[in-house]
Amino acid sequence: MQRSSHKKDRVMDQNEFSRRSLVKGIAPALAASAFCKPALGQEGHADVAAHAGSRLQIGMLLYPGLSALDLVGPHPFFAELSNSQVHLLWKDLNPVICSLGYSIVPTTSIKDCPRDLDVLFVPGGTTGTIAMMKDDEILLFLADRGSRARYVTSVCTGSLVLGVAGLLKGYDATCHWRFRELLPLVGARAVDERVVIDRNRITGGGVTAGIDFGLVLASRLRGRPAAEILQLYNEYDPHPPFAAGTPATAPSVTKAAVFKGLTAAYEEARAVAGPAYKSRHQS
Repeated sequence: MQRSSHKKDRVMDQNEFSRRSLVKGIAPALAASAFCKPALGQEGHADVAAHAGSRLQIGMLLYPGLSALDLVGPHPFFAELSNSQVHLLWKDLNPVICSLGYSIVPTTSIKDCPRDLDVLFVPGGTTGTIAMMKDDEILLFLADRGSRARYVTSVCTGSLVLGVAGLLKGYDATCHWRFRELLPLVGARAVDERVVIDRNRITGGGVTAGIDFGLVLASRLRGRPAAEILQLYNEYDPHPPFAAGTPATAPSVTKAAVFKGLTAAYEEARAVAGPAYKSRHQS
C-alpha cells in the first residue's frame, strides 16, 4: 500500500510539471525583453512593451460545425503565453460538436465574455460558418467586441463571419483558398497569403495556416522571443511529405477533386455572404 501511495505521489508531481507551467515560467522574462531599447524600435514591439504587465484576454469563438484544427492549431500559442486567459466562447456552456464529430467544451458564455478583449478570434468551417453568417446574436456579439479588441482575427472561413459582422470593411484579409474570392462580398480585399496583417486585423488561410497565424499573433502579443520559444517547444518545423498543400503545387487531379468536393459549400456560402452583409451594412 505504501509503495502504491508513493508511486501515485510521483505521478501527481510529474503532472504538475505541465506544458503550461513550463512555458508560463519562461514567458514572463521573454515578455520583459520588449522593454529593451532595440526592441522598442521594431514594428509592433512598443505595443508589446505597453501591455507586458497586463493579463491578456483572448476570446476564441466556438460554434457547431467549426473546423477543429482552425481553433486547436493556434490555441496552444495563446494558452501558453505568459499571463494570458483564453475564453472558449459560445452562447452557453454546453459542449459544442465540431465538424469531425467530437465535442469542445466552452469555458465562457458570450454574455459573460470580458467587454474588452486583446484578441477576438473566429475559426472557420463549412456548414457551421454559413450558419454563423445568419446568426444575429453571434454577429452582434462579434461587432461589439470587435469594435474594441486590440486584434480582430480569424482562420479559414472565419473571415467571412467577421466580414458579415462588419469587421473587415476596407481591410486586406485571407481565407481558405476555395472561398477566398468571396471576401469582397463582405467588404474585404482578398489577399492570397498564408497570414495577412492589415493594421489590427490578422487573418489566416485554410486550416493548418492557423499554426502560422498563432505564432504571428503570439509575437505581436508578447514579442518574437516568446513566439520562438513556443515554436521550438511545440517543435513546429513542418516538412510535408507531399507538395499538395496549395492549389499552385498540388497535382491537377488532386486540385480538381478538392475543388469539386467543396463546390456545394462554396455555392451556399456565396449565396449567403453577400445578402447577409448587405442586409446589415447597406441601406
